[in-house]
Amino acid sequence: MAGDGSAAAVVTPVIVTVPLPGEPAVRSKTAERLQLVRDELVAWFKTLASAAVYATLIVTFGFQVARVEGMSMAPTLEDQDRLIVNKLAYRIGEPHHGDIVMLYYPIDPNKSFVKRVIAEEGDTVRIVDGNVFVNESPMKDDFVPEDYRAHDDWGPQVIPEGYYFVLGDHRNNSSDSRHWGFVPKRYIIGKVQIRWWPIPTVRLF
Repeated sequence: MAGDGSAAAVVTPVIVTVPLPGEPAVRSKTAERLQLVRDELVAWFKTLASAAVYATLIVTFGFQVARVEGMSMAPTLEDQDRLIVNKLAYRIGEPHHGDIVMLYYPIDPNKSFVKRVIAEEGDTVRIVDGNVFVNESPMKDDFVPEDYRAHDDWGPQVIPEGYYFVLGDHRNNSSDSRHWGFVPKRYIIGKVQIRWWPIPTVRLF
């Protein structure tokens, strides 16, 4: 009673929320699914990022896809053939006679050509009526058809250190070392390893 100085007791109602049956389990499963989706997306992103890095490294340091433009290497390579160029080959080794290589055009390094290495540094090259002699030995070039042969004269010249002499296989339709000189090794991008297109003409070199 308030009149006798005693404290009145105040009763505060207690509200109890009773969860619906099964509600926590539903939320738990939804959270798990969302977490699984997030984890999978993160895993895919990591995989794609890794693939992009590996692809960049392969293209930069390992292999390069290239396309032939023109007929200067016919009949060995035809216009629009697709190639895989091994860029590692000459990081750990040297170009050799007969290698088909991709190179930067010495006069304009923004362009690239595909040619065949005919002579290495220290070799003496001369051409007589289209016949190529390396160190006075006739070059075996039976891969050049008769109607693709040229009848020019060139040399003799000694290939300087660090340089190479290259020719196209289509001798009478090729711009090569006969016209613009020797190729420095640093301009040789890599060795043509595979022609992968067109499929019927797939070939290893």
